[in-house]
Amino acid sequence: MSDPARHERLVEELARSLAPIRPLSGPGWRAFAWISAVLGLGIVLLPLSDAAAMQARLGVPDLRYAALGAILTSVAAAFAAFQSSVPGRSRAWALLPIPPLVLWLGVSGLGCLRAWLAPASNLAEAGEMRGCFVFLIGVSLPLSVLLVTMLRRACPLNPGLTAALGGLAVAAAAAALLVPFHPHDATATDLAVHLVAVLIVVGLNGLFGGRFLEGTTDRRSAATAVDTDP
Repeated sequence: MSDPARHERLVEELARSLAPIRPLSGPGWRAFAWISAVLGLGIVLLPLSDAAAMQARLGVPDLRYAALGAILTSVAAAFAAFQSSVPGRSRAWALLPIPPLVLWLGVSGLGCLRAWLAPASNLAEAGEMRGCFVFLIGVSLPLSVLLVTMLRRACPLNPGLTAALGGLAVAAAAAALLVPFHPHDATATDLAVHLVAVLIVVGLNGLFGGRFLEGTTDRRSAATAVDTDP
C-alpha cells in the first residue's frame, strides 16, 4: 500500500527543487528580436560598403524591388518560423513568405534581361561571383545559429518545416545584406549563383536545424513522460 506521508514529503522536496521558469515571449516578439539582430549586423557592415555604388544600384528599379522582396521574404519567413514553432499553430503559416518570395525571385529574374537589352551593363566576373557566394554563406552561418537557438525553446512539433522556414529567412536576410556590397548588375549567371547559395542555406537549415529541433522536442517529450509516470 502507498504511504501518503511519504508522497507528501516527496511532493514537498520536488516543489523546493523547482526553479522558476521564465514565460516564453510570443512568436511575434521573438521574430522581432531576430530581425533586430539582422539589422544590427547590417549596421555593423554598412561602413564597409561603397555608399555611392549602393545608391546607384538601388536607382535601378529591378534591383531596388528585388532588395525589397528579399527583405519582406526574410521578415515573413522569420515570423512564419516562430509561429510554426509553437505547438498547435496552423501549418498554413508556411504560406506567408510565398508572395514576397515570388516578388524577390521574379524581379531578380527580370534583372537578367538587362544584360541582353543593355550589353554595356556592368557584368559580373568570376571572382566577384565567388565573393557573393562566400558572403551569402558566411553571413548565413551566424544568423542560422542564432535563429535555431531561439526556435528550439518553443519545442516545435514540425521541426523540419520550422527549420526550413528559418533557413529561408536567413537566406533572404543574407541576400538583403549583400545589396550594399553587390559590385555588378544582375545577370543570369549571377542569379544562378545566388539561387544555389539560397538553396544550400535552406537545405542545410532544414536538415541539420530540423534534426537539432527534433532532438530537443524528443528530449522534452521524454522528460514530460518521466515526470507524469505514476
